[in-house]
Amino acid sequence: MTLRSEVLELPDAPDAVYQAFCERDWCDGLPIIPPTAERVEAMLATVAGDSEESLGPMPPLWREATLEKLAVNAVMAGCLPEHFPVVVATVEAMLDPAFNLYGVQATTHPVAPLLILNGPYARTIGMHGGSGCFGPGFRANATIGRAIRLIMLNVGGGWPGRHDMATHGSPAKFSYAIAENEARSPWSPLHVELGFAPDQSVVTVFGGEAPHNVNDHVSTTASGILNTVSHTAATLGSNVKWYLSQSQLLVVLGPEHAATVAGDNFGKDDVKAFVFEHARLPLGTLKLGGMWGIQDWPRWMMAVTDDRALLPVVASPAEIYLIVAGGAGKHSAVVPNCTFSRAVSRPLSRLR
Repeated sequence: MTLRSEVLELPDAPDAVYQAFCERDWCDGLPIIPPTAERVEAMLATVAGDSEESLGPMPPLWREATLEKLAVNAVMAGCLPEHFPVVVATVEAMLDPAFNLYGVQATTHPVAPLLILNGPYARTIGMHGGSGCFGPGFRANATIGRAIRLIMLNVGGGWPGRHDMATHGSPAKFSYAIAENEARSPWSPLHVELGFAPDQSVVTVFGGEAPHNVNDHVSTTASGILNTVSHTAATLGSNVKWYLSQSQLLVVLGPEHAATVAGDNFGKDDVKAFVFEHARLPLGTLKLGGMWGIQDWPRWMMAVTDDRALLPVVASPAEIYLIVAGGAGKHSAVVPNCTFSRAVSRPLSRLR
């Protein structure tokens, strides 16, 4: 295998390697694993395709996302070779025009690609969807998510303050990757709902904010829990609702909340319909700030004049994604999207 990346001769010392990569703007500020030829080749051996093959130009600088470049960044992030097929499928999904990676990279909004892995490969590599799944402690989650960010920095060129113009950024911009907790879900997993076979392994990429906590320790019914979810999802300052045709919402029910909701005979479509009907704000509230006056609404919403009228945050129940993740505790989460990016799913089709 012939690699084409620049070869850098450095002292065999972790601090020297780290310093050199920081000086060249090649890392995210955290220590990296040196991407030696042997390590890069081990990554490439897990996927079908030539090292020079490009998945496409990556914005905002439109540099070619070759398999070799992806492998270099996956090594740097600390990925194991078996993690690499997930990285590749995620980049394939992000480069779909519907995801609008240029917008995700360049906006002032604190959006990050959330990677959700479904199917048997999640279990094979130890991708975690249980307690603390959005946090530290799980190598597959941490390193795969970090690899995606390094690729966005080093291949796409989305550097903070230069081409990534996020006002504050977000901790989710370091790493944002989970599995669905399929074992604790009372419903079909996300990839099956989207039309994939149960035995397929599928990545879904959702351009979202960091999770917004839903704390409900007292509700004992589906309607009670979903009212709390809906209230959390409908806020004046959130991006969803202002550009309605592109607004999507991810609802992440904790297993305890999911069991209560399913116990009242709510299916996934029932959950989505309930949240669609109840995650609303009065027109009078929307006039107080946010993006009032520059919103992009359908004609019927623009024609509303009654300040008491309740307006939705997404265009239909189909724009609400629902998964089960997390562990013990009466918490769930909602993840609003950035309203110019659509969720995209891709199977791990290059897996060797």
